Amino acid sequence: MLNYGFVRVGAAVPEMKVADCKFNTKKIIEIMEDAADKKVYLTVFPELCITGYTCGDLFGQSLLLDMAMNSLKEIKQESSKWENVFIVGLPLLIDQQLYNCAAVIQGGKILGIVPKRYIPNYNEFYEKRWFREGKTLTTDFVNLFGENVPCGDDLIFQDELLKEVSFAIEICEDLWMPVPPSSTHAKNGAIILCNLSASNEIVGKNEYRKMLVTSQSGKCISAYIYTSSGVGESTTDLVFGGQAFIAEYGSIIAENQRFKKQSQLIIQDVDVERLYHERINSTSFAQADSPTKNRKITVSHVPQKIESLLREIPKHPFVPSEMAKCDSRCNEIFLIQTAGLAKRMEHTGIEKLVLGISGGLDSTLALLVAVKTMDMMNLPKKNIITVTMPGFGTTEKTYQHATGLMNYFGTDIRDIDIKDACMQHFHDIGHDPDIFDVTYENVQARERTQILMNIANKEGGLVVGTGDLSELALGWCTYNGDHMSMYSVNCSIPKTLVKRLVNWFAENNSSPQIAETLKNIVNTPISPELLPSNADGEIEQKTEEIVGPYELHDFFLYYMVRHGAGPEKILYLAKIAFKDQYDEKTIKKWLHFFYKRFFSQQFKRSCMPDGPKVGTVSLSPRGDWRMPSDASVALWLEKLDEI
Repeated sequence: MLNYGFVRVGAAVPEMKVADCKFNTKKIIEIMEDAADKKVYLTVFPELCITGYTCGDLFGQSLLLDMAMNSLKEIKQESSKWENVFIVGLPLLIDQQLYNCAAVIQGGKILGIVPKRYIPNYNEFYEKRWFREGKTLTTDFVNLFGENVPCGDDLIFQDELLKEVSFAIEICEDLWMPVPPSSTHAKNGAIILCNLSASNEIVGKNEYRKMLVTSQSGKCISAYIYTSSGVGESTTDLVFGGQAFIAEYGSIIAENQRFKKQSQLIIQDVDVERLYHERINSTSFAQADSPTKNRKITVSHVPQKIESLLREIPKHPFVPSEMAKCDSRCNEIFLIQTAGLAKRMEHTGIEKLVLGISGGLDSTLALLVAVKTMDMMNLPKKNIITVTMPGFGTTEKTYQHATGLMNYFGTDIRDIDIKDACMQHFHDIGHDPDIFDVTYENVQARERTQILMNIANKEGGLVVGTGDLSELALGWCTYNGDHMSMYSVNCSIPKTLVKRLVNWFAENNSSPQIAETLKNIVNTPISPELLPSNADGEIEQKTEEIVGPYELHDFFLYYMVRHGAGPEKILYLAKIAFKDQYDEKTIKKWLHFFYKRFFSQQFKRSCMPDGPKVGTVSLSPRGDWRMPSDASVALWLEKLDEI
């Protein structure tokens, strides 16, 4: 079986000398041994790595071609020591024509030969002087060392036991074409795309090259392994830097350092299971194009027991770890939220917003969005009706946070104490106010929603919802209470990201006075404040002590919905991400809780208000997540209990 869907792949840049096949072969074999020791399933070497790319008219010398064949034979024989797959580049005579080829080698056998489809002949490139285009090849097999080996640019290689592990090859210029061969290969099932390249260095080219690799891996919903010839190539007119990338679905996940003389091997674990999930859910990817057939070549199974993943598993997958990227993402999120709210106001002709302000994270973010929306629409802040509604659990600290925010932004402030109204309601329905149960809590939540809705009717305003994605996932909201609004700006923002957005606003868009308040809000325990405070007037009801850490639930949500991962894989990844924070027992406990809540609370998501999709995960029943409200959680809990 796969290691939770991961396959280890490598991109090699061997030290080399032009036309010195023996030296080059020695360096290739050294890397092969290293790759095998590191349990690399598939290792890709550069274009024409056996001879060197810059041999020029020496490609017309029979001695060089013969030595390249001797090297191929030696590499083939050496590969019998291991079960791993290796792809090397060499010039190869086929039917009296010379082709620039990739040889796929495993276990002492050559599994296939793939010729370069497109041969460049412009600017510094003049390969047509020596090589023929792979698309002109008329034979399906080539005889190598007494064996008929499949040959052609239509080959897809597939693991004999793990059919989801399949790869295909293109060579250098092929990637630069309007429709690269890898596009067809991906449509026909290849999940790992390999590129043997010899790309010289000129100013700015590396960024474009990276963009091509990133883009192709994204468009093809694939892993993409790219490696290029290094500094050992001839410098008569060009310099080669030896660039290597490993990309996965639009992101570079491993990259080497260019211009190093010594051999390099970069390796990374690509998530094949995730890529399959993405392809299954992308219905346009599966749409048929003009029929193009591929031949499937069977690869002997490469058993992999990866003891520890090479790739980092971030604790907070919704929050970018790079500061510059995170700042850009936060700004973009605010723009999406404000654009959505502004459009709703324009459509309805409403110029007033109504928000309940608790002094907590979610209502703070919603208020910041409302303020930016008013700026966008050139409307006064007084058009934001902010209502603080202290109840039985409201602490002085959060109350001061709420009033501080409202005063700072100059909104229309309403202060409505709900305690008397709730006591009256307890009397009306016959509930003992000394019993702090779900009725006690939800009466307060629904009273607050009733006030907001009625103020909106009275003032001609629109109630802005404050609930976030994490609460929707767990159903941690009161049905027809804080669950309901007229437009929900935070509905696709998880709690971990809410924290980062409020903190970002404090650091980038506010005065020192309000920044301090915002940071205090971020550092205050998350609570609905529906139960009385303790003897010291501090928050007694702390949400994360009841439902578990939101950072864990956000992690579970991301990998379940975004990656389609099951309980085993989510637990495995969570143990890696939170290894210094939570033990397995704790993670498993809250994962069990997450599944139970996620399935049982779907009915709340089925009728959630409109709101903008911000990231790749959304639970809107009109868009990304259509789930029966009565679906059984049994399979997920049984699988988790088996672990």
